[in-house]
Amino acid sequence: MSEITFATEEKTEIVHKVQKYFSDELDQDIGSFDAEFLIDFFAKEIGAHFYNRGLLDAQQLMTERMDETGYSIQELEKPISR
Repeated sequence: MSEITFATEEKTEIVHKVQKYFSDELDQDIGSFDAEFLIDFFAKEIGAHFYNRGLLDAQQLMTERMDETGYSIQELEKPISR
């Protein structure tokens, strides 16, 4: 897996969300640098867990859709007289 990175706009939005969380929930101010450092830490240390969960969810959805497609194809079968 490659390193998890975000576009500048995404990172700015995430930094603001972290800062808002710290302010609203923890009653603490956190600077942009510290928020970015925290984001980078989470991305490096636990990002793979979220990434893998996303892949598992996508795989389950794809399996469900393939099963549905298989059933739909079976419904199209024409009876064969013997």
